[in-house]
Amino acid sequence: MSDAELVLRSTRVVTPEGTRAATVTVSAGTITAVLPYDAEVPAGARLEDVGDHVLLPGLVDTHVHVNDPGRTEWEGFWTATRAAAAGGITTLVDMPLNSLPPTTTVDHLRIKQAVARDKAHIDVGFWGGALPDNVKDLRPLHDAGVFGFKAFLSPSGVDEFPHLDQDRLAQSLAEIAGFGGLLIVHAEDPHHLAAAPQHGGPKYADFLASRPRDAEDTAIAALIAHARRLDARVHVLHLSSGDALPSIRAARAEGVRVTVETCPHYLTLTAEEVPDGASEFKCCPPIREAANQDLLWTALADGTIDCVVTDHSPSTADLKTDDFATAWGGISGLQLSLSAVWTEARRRGHTLEDVVRWMSTRTAGLVGLDRKGAIEAGRDADFAVLAPDETFTVDPAALQHRNRVTAYAGRTLYGVVKSTWLRGERIVADGVFTEPKGTLLSRTH
Repeated sequence: MSDAELVLRSTRVVTPEGTRAATVTVSAGTITAVLPYDAEVPAGARLEDVGDHVLLPGLVDTHVHVNDPGRTEWEGFWTATRAAAAGGITTLVDMPLNSLPPTTTVDHLRIKQAVARDKAHIDVGFWGGALPDNVKDLRPLHDAGVFGFKAFLSPSGVDEFPHLDQDRLAQSLAEIAGFGGLLIVHAEDPHHLAAAPQHGGPKYADFLASRPRDAEDTAIAALIAHARRLDARVHVLHLSSGDALPSIRAARAEGVRVTVETCPHYLTLTAEEVPDGASEFKCCPPIREAANQDLLWTALADGTIDCVVTDHSPSTADLKTDDFATAWGGISGLQLSLSAVWTEARRRGHTLEDVVRWMSTRTAGLVGLDRKGAIEAGRDADFAVLAPDETFTVDPAALQHRNRVTAYAGRTLYGVVKSTWLRGERIVADGVFTEPKGTLLSRTH
């Protein structure tokens, strides 16, 4: 007699050792074994045979703006986590800004946790924020379980989350390095941004010129210099400039502890195809040219870029005006991230194993979630069931996030998520959701 309660079987299970036909046993929300495909189903266990659909570990998205509380009309834990679940994401880590209050003190963290607790369809963790005036709050936030600290090196777009100048960056990073924490950074240099042409209006080319690559390159070089001097651990958020990659590679080679993410929109959308006035494509740093995109894919393939996350940053539709200078910047991509990345990855000759490494294993590793990110014994039984060769056309009305604006509208994507499982429970299948079953995660638990 086995204590297995659930058995999932597929001809294609993505495991750390590769993709193979397998039988996965689950007990008390934990994977207990990955067995041969024809293994006998333990007595009393329920068998879920997904046939030729691919069984993936649930994705871990470490860059999501839920905006709740305070700007809940922009998004919210209920809608964001439903969108994530529909896209095969079983864990997200919420960014500290765009909510009111921002997650910059322990009291503010407790407020956000209280709001999220009964609304989360998936597991949720939290980043803290590093501001010019909250160095004293960083260690208490770390001790309270945030996974690290976000800072901006240029204006964030919201007044309650000011950016760090180089002196304040050094001060915050020294404090964080002192307790072994992680600083994650929106790296654009404000001086380069101020010097760039600022025309405003509906032309995407003008907006692109206003956020030049050298703003990213300079800020990343400065961040690397601080990390080298302090032996600090830093992470570059939403890299869009391929020109920064040589300095990142060089820093890694000399032992600087720097990791890097990019996003589905930088990997699948190009500046050449953005229509004028279409601010659903606006984000900072911006979607750049196709040749730049090729550099990002090369860096993903060679490991210079560690992972892919959504940077889901929604707003109400009225803030997406046709003036790129004043429209809110942010791409809403939670539900579509797996399919968007897989569509381009397969075209470029990558495998689902690659996608899992970028969007689940390495993101879980970034924040130390050692129970997430792989299908192997001892991990949480978090799964996405994917039909990788099926296609769908993106219909904004079918999306779960609150304001159904999307840069992917009308695109045909490969990869249909058939169901998503959280700790051995199916939380969505064919668009039908259970009640929220997510838990709040902490770096210390």
